[in-house]
Amino acid sequence: MKQLLVVVVFAMLGVTHLAQQPSSTVLARIDHLVYATPDLQLGVDAIEKRLGVKATAGGQHPGLGTRNALIALGPTSYLEIIGPDPEQPKPSAPRRFGIDDLRAPRIVRWVVKSSDLAAVAATAARAGVTLGPIASGNRRRPDGVVLAWRYTDPAVVVEDGLVPFFIDWGSSPHPALTAAKGATLTQLRAEHPDAPRVQQMLDALGLDLRVSQTSAPAIIATIDSPRGRVELR
Repeated sequence: MKQLLVVVVFAMLGVTHLAQQPSSTVLARIDHLVYATPDLQLGVDAIEKRLGVKATAGGQHPGLGTRNALIALGPTSYLEIIGPDPEQPKPSAPRRFGIDDLRAPRIVRWVVKSSDLAAVAATAARAGVTLGPIASGNRRRPDGVVLAWRYTDPAVVVEDGLVPFFIDWGSSPHPALTAAKGATLTQLRAEHPDAPRVQQMLDALGLDLRVSQTSAPAIIATIDSPRGRVELR
């Protein structure tokens, strides 16, 4: 009844939008963006030059041959700069995110929060989208705190990475809490040669990421930073 009265009052005042909380937008659901680089320091330097924020050291991914550095993009979202770890031997399998074949840093994946990975995987399967098995991961922060998570397999790449993988941090502190501050994600969009097909998959997963038709796939983040508003690909 109260909501109806609000709508009536707004209509009388000539206001065209309703005083309601918006549905969960794609920005609220983003956990992190994966900015892969052939050399971690190269990636950190490139982002500092663009944003004016120096990434905080994250940690090693044991057995995977990678390590990362982080910049918070909000209270529970961040930019992960990830590259080869010189302190680990080269893994027998290719490093994730196509790192071994990269010539320059770029955003290769986006990751969505979920507290029910099994339900997400089931929804995706019904829509004909294969997210891969649910697995576990961990890394140790420089302060010794071990972070552990569960996620749908990031090695499964759907539509050039424009369909995200999903992550659940469980009881671990979110990485954004200790990541470098100063940047805010304001928009995320995507481009793909077959935009309608990718859009259909994202819609089936309840993700309102807009996909434009272009000749090459891309994930584009708009970030407010000390250097102003920056578009990062």
